[in-house]
Amino acid sequence: MPPLVIGHRGAPGHLPEHTRSSYDLAIASGADAVEPDVVPTRDGVLVVRHENEISGTTDVADRPEFAHLRRTKQFAGRTQTGWFTEDFTWAELATLRCRERLPQIRAASAAHDGEEPVLRLVDLLRILDAAPRRVGLVLEVKHAAYFAAIGLDPVPLIERDLVASGWADAAAPLVVESFEPTVLARLRERGLPGTYIQLVEADGAPVDLLLSRGADAPTYREIVSPAGLDRLVGQVDGISLDKKLILAPNKLGRVTGPAPVVADARSRGLRVYTWTCRPENRFLARQFRAGGEPAAFGDWQAEWAILRDAALDGVFVDHPDLGVAFFR
Repeated sequence: MPPLVIGHRGAPGHLPEHTRSSYDLAIASGADAVEPDVVPTRDGVLVVRHENEISGTTDVADRPEFAHLRRTKQFAGRTQTGWFTEDFTWAELATLRCRERLPQIRAASAAHDGEEPVLRLVDLLRILDAAPRRVGLVLEVKHAAYFAAIGLDPVPLIERDLVASGWADAAAPLVVESFEPTVLARLRERGLPGTYIQLVEADGAPVDLLLSRGADAPTYREIVSPAGLDRLVGQVDGISLDKKLILAPNKLGRVTGPAPVVADARSRGLRVYTWTCRPENRFLARQFRAGGEPAAFGDWQAEWAILRDAALDGVFVDHPDLGVAFFR
């Protein structure tokens, strides 16, 4: 059975991520589902942005009326300066226009900078409801522990929007994912139906567990060890792995097949997704790059073939047209 082909933030290989046109293109390209990241505004509106810091994906830095909202903050284990969604009302944020996040890599997409406004989660749900076929939602919850700590707990906000939009029905094609297991457990405890997926980085540890357990927090690699996978059974329905964890090189430094973690997880009844399939050299494992230009397409088919042969349950793609053609 082919994997679920998920339009990662729409179709950002072609158009600025998280815009209406990007999601429309993903749907038109045949994606089985689309994946928004959600973060809140100051007044509790869930907006669809890769991060809550928005200087790289909107024109906010060019808007003098918002210069006073530039901040330096510490969260998720790092210090960052910029403009953050939680400092804006929705009315303010709605005046901004979207930009390509990777203009040096995706110049054609950057040509559409300034054309479209920021979307709310409810806007995206309406787009999916109006689609000519059933398209799933893979909802990523970003920085849940941080937002809860500042009084913008995403759990009731997500539940509110999904219930109001009819996406809290058991029949809705809904997947909920996060790098933070605590928010997944809390949403599940509230009875929100769906498939729950633990996102897994190649390095580091979940921020929420670092905050609650300190040095005792498990790393991501410990979470997907055989013992860690045993503990995930019954807590989540599956894992979504940074593709580096699947495309692990052998002793000669070559990727020849999927790492054992895929079979380990599947043997325990866990679904396995991977992120993110991209054809540009910059994002490919070294052996699949062609030439020295980061934006040029390398031998992405050879890399993706290893993922296809791993019999994954879902793949996140930035070019849904390529993903649909290759994985089906």
